Amino acid sequence: MAKHIQMPPIYPIPYNWTWVELRQLTRIISGYPFDSKSFSDLATEGRPLIRIRDVVRGYTETYTTEECPKQYIIHKNDILIGMDGDFNVGKWQNEDALLNQRVCFIQSVSALLLNDYLFYFLPKPLKQINDVTPSVTVKHLSTKTIESIMIPLPPLEEQQRIVDRIDFLFAKLDEAKEKAQEVVDNFETRKAVILHKAFSGELTAKWRTENNVSEKSWMARKINQVCTPRAGYAFDSKKFTNAGYQIIRMGNLYGGTLDLARNPVFTLATDIDDAILKRSLVNDGDILITLTGTKYKRDYGYAVCIRNPYNLLVNQRILCLSPNLNEITTDYLLYYLQSDIFRDVFFSNETGGVNQGNVSSKFVENIQFEVPTYREQEEIGYILRSILEKEYQAKEIAEAVIEQIDIMKKSILARAFRGELGTNDPSEESEIELLKQID
Repeated sequence: MAKHIQMPPIYPIPYNWTWVELRQLTRIISGYPFDSKSFSDLATEGRPLIRIRDVVRGYTETYTTEECPKQYIIHKNDILIGMDGDFNVGKWQNEDALLNQRVCFIQSVSALLLNDYLFYFLPKPLKQINDVTPSVTVKHLSTKTIESIMIPLPPLEEQQRIVDRIDFLFAKLDEAKEKAQEVVDNFETRKAVILHKAFSGELTAKWRTENNVSEKSWMARKINQVCTPRAGYAFDSKKFTNAGYQIIRMGNLYGGTLDLARNPVFTLATDIDDAILKRSLVNDGDILITLTGTKYKRDYGYAVCIRNPYNLLVNQRILCLSPNLNEITTDYLLYYLQSDIFRDVFFSNETGGVNQGNVSSKFVENIQFEVPTYREQEEIGYILRSILEKEYQAKEIAEAVIEQIDIMKKSILARAFRGELGTNDPSEESEIELLKQID
């Protein structure tokens, strides 16, 4: 269990507020050590059981047939704290449930402390404890540590005003966040629709009419007919170094972007010969596709174009395609490989075991797709760049809004518990006098 941890220095608060330890105002109950053999994912086979992962989301998918004392029954709107990891705080939103171990329940037992005020206050001090407690030495939060937390206590009426003000501001911010999140969530859908229009010929139908180009000009070609494919090399992980040629692994291409800073590995020039270099060296404009991931999850098959590479090598289970620029534009090929038209064909050949999915490089090389004239390819690339650039910008703005909203919420909470929301009434009786009632 965690040792007692000294909290950061207490900050100034209004004169009619006071600092008090939580142990004076609350009761805390740690969860019951249910036997995992009693767990079920069927509601018909037990009662709802709150586990660590359920604290923030407010619902559970686990049930237990084991009986326990009534004190471990949690009701809607009760405050929960996950006692492992990030020590998350949540308000239970579902039906009555049972409290599992490594989760605790905290409740105000004083008429001087509102439960909702406590709920809003707790995350910051718990995060401070987490920040100063290395996980390698202290894995769990203890109830004693929680009880020792000092809470700034204003008069009861001020607590209610603070809660009301936070509720109001958070509701406005949540509304804005929901709209921004919708933009982010719909990005991939909008992108898929745009790419489908491009590779079905719809996007450039008007252009073909204006330029007297026939729809029959589109020709079926295999990927290996318009570019040179190279399968990545199986580099020996025992020879990885911290300098030299960097080896691009699947993790560096996750999500369809190149991230060379993600767990980088290197190999020395003395450990590769000309044949390996010819096979695996990345050239400007090469397109890389990952060939292995989680089966049925479609979390691979990402296509990324590499620009201005410097001493980059392709590892195994990555296919490198060098476009024949006399046959196909890099943009046309790249956007096609990012479309659901390609990805649906790609995953139709998925093989592998229970968890790992694979698609062979030979299958990808022989995938057939429609290729228009070079001029129309250029037009498609131009239109897609223009449209998708705006879509990416909208997504980035929405993500920035979401990040800013989270920062604003933290700022509101910080001001709230310093008495800086403009809600405090100095004429109200000092909480110090009221606290004498519980001494």
